[in-house]
Amino acid sequence: MKKIVFLITIILGVAVLVSAVKCNNGGGKTENPDNTTPVASSAPVINYSLVNVYPHDTTYFTEGLEFYKGQLFESSGGDNEASPFPSAVGILDLKTGKVATKIQLDRDKYFGEGITFFNDKLYLLTWKSGVGFIYDPVTFKKIREFRLPSKEGWGMTHDISNLIMSDGTSNLYFLSPDSLRLMKIVGVSDNNGPIPNINELEFIDGYIYANQWLTAYIYKIDPSSGKVLGRMDLSGLAKEAKANNEDPNWNGIAYDSTTKSILVSGKKWRSIYAIRLL
Repeated sequence: MKKIVFLITIILGVAVLVSAVKCNNGGGKTENPDNTTPVASSAPVINYSLVNVYPHDTTYFTEGLEFYKGQLFESSGGDNEASPFPSAVGILDLKTGKVATKIQLDRDKYFGEGITFFNDKLYLLTWKSGVGFIYDPVTFKKIREFRLPSKEGWGMTHDISNLIMSDGTSNLYFLSPDSLRLMKIVGVSDNNGPIPNINELEFIDGYIYANQWLTAYIYKIDPSSGKVLGRMDLSGLAKEAKANNEDPNWNGIAYDSTTKSILVSGKKWRSIYAIRLL
């Protein structure tokens, strides 16, 4: 009799234990047995094809590329301490690769960075000076200066109503084109967290495309949420630059709406590559 009672007690105890475990597991959901965090999937791969290669002026330390009224503009950064390149903006001839300089900054004060055109004005960032400049894109006369919303200026583009700039972090800064006031900050991230070193920017068909400094990646970003929607790996094209002992860093994105191709290059590279998304 005692054995029967003992067995019943054990059975009841096991039943209570199983019931408690089910309750603690949220109605039977399986928990991670070793308490490790599952690795999130990376951004979807964006495939592309190479459609053309153009010569590039190696005297320019590429910071920004952008088409304006059929002409390709390039900005360059340099200073008198470590970089012999000009802080300038010019028009690049894709046939010869040469840049006709139109704007020249004082390299003792300013290291030129990204550019964009909005409402027939040319906007130019500087790296660590805390200021940007606005020019007339026809006469190239300076219209005004403005303060940057962050310590550094890197890349620049625009949507239909805002200027958008990067500062080498995972943040994108949206500015009013008229008042230059900061409207909002959007953080760029994928399933694994924030994406650092966001650099040159280009707005293409409703999305922001961004170089990531020190990598061969270009990210496709949702401008409203900052979520990464895809990633291009340009390391294959970088082999030529490495073979030429050039700076391995990609920098420069310009969308050619007439050919539906994207022009990409790197700092003081000998070539500009035209690619088309697949």
